[in-house]
Amino acid sequence: MFTGIVTDMGNIVANKIKGDSIKFLVEPTIRQYLNGVRKGYSMSINGACMTVEAVKGHKFEFTTINESLSKTNLGDLKIGSFVNLEKPMKIDATLDGHIVQGHVDSTGIVKKINQLKDSWEYFIEFSSKFRNNIIYVGSISVNGVSLTIAEIVKESKKSVLIKVAIIPHTYNVTNFKFLKPKDRVNLEFDMLGKYAVRLLTNK
Repeated sequence: MFTGIVTDMGNIVANKIKGDSIKFLVEPTIRQYLNGVRKGYSMSINGACMTVEAVKGHKFEFTTINESLSKTNLGDLKIGSFVNLEKPMKIDATLDGHIVQGHVDSTGIVKKINQLKDSWEYFIEFSSKFRNNIIYVGSISVNGVSLTIAEIVKESKKSVLIKVAIIPHTYNVTNFKFLKPKDRVNLEFDMLGKYAVRLLTNK
């Protein structure tokens, strides 16, 4: 369980394809970030909950299998790519963002980025299959970052376009600053909203 408050970025320093999976070696930008992290530890990687397989000095390894590769943007990662990192939430921690499970629902495509005077607007498109999982000013996790849906810009039979606003702090400490139009981002819709849709649909 996570909060969507990214605590560091990690640099992909090695990757190795093994069958239908990929093993990654990640180096966090904060040198002491892995203090207390051990084999078997959960880590949010761009919003996807992954298992730490090994800690090697200031780096760690994780493997992404076909199931995760089919639902996330982890297969797009190359050596030199930066990922958002978040350690699991402690039971007595302050919930600064919103409840994020690390279970990516789908990916979205960055369609446009507007740079304003003191902030940035990102327009993200995804399948209309998930249209009932969003509301105006509701929560959404984008690449593991807890954000508010600033606007539901457009809806059609095929897709939904939303806008999220990024403040300078978020821009500086996450990989949002590296995103470009046409890039894929991981999306996790609000857990409480998904349960509500499920219950209402069954009725």
